[in-house]
Amino acid sequence: MTAPEGRLDWGPLGDSLGFLLRLAQLEAFEAYFAAMEGAAPLPGSLSILLMVRGNPGIRQGVLARALRIKRAHMTKIVQSLEQAGLLRGSVPADDRRAIELHLTPAGLAEAERAWSAVHAHETAPPATLTAEEAAQLRHLLRRYLSLQEHGHEP
Repeated sequence: MTAPEGRLDWGPLGDSLGFLLRLAQLEAFEAYFAAMEGAAPLPGSLSILLMVRGNPGIRQGVLARALRIKRAHMTKIVQSLEQAGLLRGSVPADDRRAIELHLTPAGLAEAERAWSAVHAHETAPPATLTAEEAAQLRHLLRRYLSLQEHGHEP
């Protein structure tokens, strides 16, 4: 006899932080794409735009490490944002191997517009959590990742 999906025995996976985070990530992205339907860039592009907005001149390698984006993928995303006229990179005089990132005026406008749409989605708690539980989950995830508690809102 097959167990109904809602009654599966998850065994040790039900207590595995990594496994639960992975399923939660999939759930969050599914909700993001359903809610945004083209109203915002892909999460990786939006993350880069928002981080550059908050950290003008951040070096591409520093940003890639912070967001845990592999070098080749980061280069591809940055190039697509540059081609779209949203981002510009410049080589600093003190390190010819580095690239400093800045938003263009169009990039700043896109970051503001996209964040406005995403913020409405992000501030509404998932149907399975209360607003307080969602806030607590965000707090715990920031602690787990050692992110600063203040200044986390873009």
